[in-house]
Amino acid sequence: MGPQSDPDHIIHRYRRKAGVPATIRDVARESGVHISTVSRTFSAPHLVNPETRTRVLACAEQLGYRPNRAARALITGRTYNIGLIVADIANPFFPPLIKAAESQARQRDYHIFVADSNEDAAVEEDLVRALAKQVDGILLVSPRMSNSLIELLSREVPLVVVNRQIAGLPTVVMDVAQGARLAVEHLAGLGHRAIGLIAGPRGSWTSREIRRSAAISARAAAADLTVIGPNPPTEPGGAAVAEQVLRSGVTAVLAYNDLMAIGLIGALHAAGARIPQDISVVGIDDIALSRLIHPKLTTVATPAAAAGRAAVDMLLAHGDDRRTTAQVSLQTALVIRDSTGPGPDPHSHADPGDVVASAPGAVASYAKE
Repeated sequence: MGPQSDPDHIIHRYRRKAGVPATIRDVARESGVHISTVSRTFSAPHLVNPETRTRVLACAEQLGYRPNRAARALITGRTYNIGLIVADIANPFFPPLIKAAESQARQRDYHIFVADSNEDAAVEEDLVRALAKQVDGILLVSPRMSNSLIELLSREVPLVVVNRQIAGLPTVVMDVAQGARLAVEHLAGLGHRAIGLIAGPRGSWTSREIRRSAAISARAAAADLTVIGPNPPTEPGGAAVAEQVLRSGVTAVLAYNDLMAIGLIGALHAAGARIPQDISVVGIDDIALSRLIHPKLTTVATPAAAAGRAAVDMLLAHGDDRRTTAQVSLQTALVIRDSTGPGPDPHSHADPGDVVASAPGAVASYAKE
């Protein structure tokens, strides 16, 4: 009896014509491998010969086969789900990170559950505990919980922390300290000697890093740094400190993020101040809105999408290793636009369009738009 008259083959062809979903047996038969090889191709592809894996995936695609996730979970002990908790999903900084993480996870046949803690550490803790049994690991992005609590929760579920360094946990950080240094050097180079720092929320590692680096850079440039905050990391949060900025006598301001910088610029305009003639303003993040406001915002670009991809890769590579100290540090860059201009220092002749070199050995990036 030839292969075309094989009863299993006839049944297989009938199922395809009838629109019945393909099974793992169908894929195994079409690709000429054992069912267990098809299973491994989807559950542990690194264990399958590349040529065989390619053939199985091609057959699965041709047949429209989709693995049964519940069955895979029973076999492998994995859910093939990842939790992703952000501090504020309404903040334009987070969507590019979420989108990149989802795309990266999908390529690895994982799904992502997104949750918003609304800048509340208690909500953040509840979300971690609620997701712990439903996912294989959680990405904590800009967490507001204490380090000790995050370490405690990491014993319940694998965690990767984004935008915070915690000893003993895998982390992905954007080098905001470098970004703050570049911003302060830019402002000092323009002749500003009274610089304000609009701090972010209490408990934010990023805000602490920005403040530490800005203070060091200001001292090196013989400039005074006035810190205002902590503040909510929102547009209204930036607008609310405009009066303090005007009273402080600073001629330039570095804000915790672009949203606060945009809120500040709007409030300063309403109070009659000109940007940058009276006060220069720098943000952090380089969200799309920073290029649309007037004047266009000088800002520190942070690689949010790259952070999302790196966090997924790190979780899948190190999620079960609770002893890992893996860390990825991503470079930031200063993007000079129209919201910064010359300060009152008569001894400074810096051109805001200049490409400025940093200290030897440091990684710095300046761009003019």
